Amino acid sequence: MKQVHRISLLAATLVLALAACKREPDAAQPPTAAAPEAGAPATSPVAPEAPVELKDVIETNERYVVGITYPPGIDRYPGLAKALSDYAHAARGELMEAVDGFGNDKPTAPYELSLSFEKLLETPQVVAVAADGSRYTGGAHGQPLIARFVWLPQQNHLLSANDLIANAAGWQAVSDYVREQLLTGVTLRADADELEPAERSEVLKNASRMIDDGTEPKAENFAQFVPVLDTTGHISALRFVFPPYQVGPYADGTQTVDVPASVLRPHLAPAYSGLFAQ
Repeated sequence: MKQVHRISLLAATLVLALAACKREPDAAQPPTAAAPEAGAPATSPVAPEAPVELKDVIETNERYVVGITYPPGIDRYPGLAKALSDYAHAARGELMEAVDGFGNDKPTAPYELSLSFEKLLETPQVVAVAADGSRYTGGAHGQPLIARFVWLPQQNHLLSANDLIANAAGWQAVSDYVREQLLTGVTLRADADELEPAERSEVLKNASRMIDDGTEPKAENFAQFVPVLDTTGHISALRFVFPPYQVGPYADGTQTVDVPASVLRPHLAPAYSGLFAQ
């Protein structure tokens, strides 16, 4: 276990050097993108934010290790920069609350926060940033930290799932599509493992239950997403991101499902339909 913690501590300390290594697959960055077709956004543009200075963080001592990195130049979007800063501040605050719980003592192994923000795409219409990391405050493994931020520069607006699809029918359509894709994946893995019939049945039963719970047709279950753009700069799909435990066990890691624009289009809020491929 000590060896595991040494590796984990090294990973957190080196997070600055490794931040550029992660990418969402296929979230291509085209040179230009088409302007939205339809009028005002569902939520009024926010007032210009005061500049937020994002600084990478490395802190190491006997009680805790913190490593936080930000993508260069992202502070050109003050509202987005503030959202990233707020997320990092909240994650660090929870770590320090756990550390402070020891009083004058110290944990057996240092508690850790490793968090990397990465810009996935940037066009005049859409900017997307991924936050990936973990927070360790004891136990067998750390708590995954996974978030996605979609910023609309022309509207000065952070796009949320609630903004994008505002009706129950839309979330039912997304839920049905995602559930089918996840169940298909589980079935294919079970077949590849050549499980005995009884074991296969149990695996599929447990997986189906977790998938059903994690994909209930509610916006909060689909809060983390990244646009996938076609060559014209329109959104051809939304890649929904599900952290460990939401739709599968911890060992399955983070899972994603791309929901095509054809499924989403009938349910999009009019203010955002122009961003999507026909």
